[in-house]
Amino acid sequence: MRALARTPGAPLDGLRLRDGPRPDDAAAVRAIVAATGAFSSQEVAIAVELVNEALERGAASGYHFLFASQEDALVGYTCFGPIPGTRSSFDLYWIAVDPRHQGAGLGRRLLAESEARVRALGGTRLYADTSGRPDYARTRAFYAAQGFRLDALLEDFYAPGDAKAVFVKPLGEAAGSGRT
Repeated sequence: MRALARTPGAPLDGLRLRDGPRPDDAAAVRAIVAATGAFSSQEVAIAVELVNEALERGAASGYHFLFASQEDALVGYTCFGPIPGTRSSFDLYWIAVDPRHQGAGLGRRLLAESEARVRALGGTRLYADTSGRPDYARTRAFYAAQGFRLDALLEDFYAPGDAKAVFVKPLGEAAGSGRT
């Protein structure tokens, strides 16, 4: 994600976390993802599509969400879910923080809380994919700083010159997952 102007170290006073989307979250997710300036219009549409699918299908969608709000405004979120065909691997589909709140630790908090939820769901590995372009260096550094390791680099995946960087973080064994 590209950094936009904000007050460095702005406090996260009054931050509230909640699971699961509400109908008004689709528009808020669209605004946050678009405001980062890092995603194409197609990618923004995909982020909104996942919210809508979770709203329509509930748990059957396979998408889990964690939303962070401050003063009744959505300021960041994650979307994650089990990878079909695996025993205990999960994908981190999205992590996005409103640019005005970046740099204050919200991304780290959302990721840590999401990891705890993945563990509770039986997950033992969390994967995160991102671009290999130079403007995604901060994103790759974020994952590395949070204990992820670069597991694969797929050259020209998204487009010529745009590799897919696949990060993984082992989460340890989870008890009682019931997943196969």
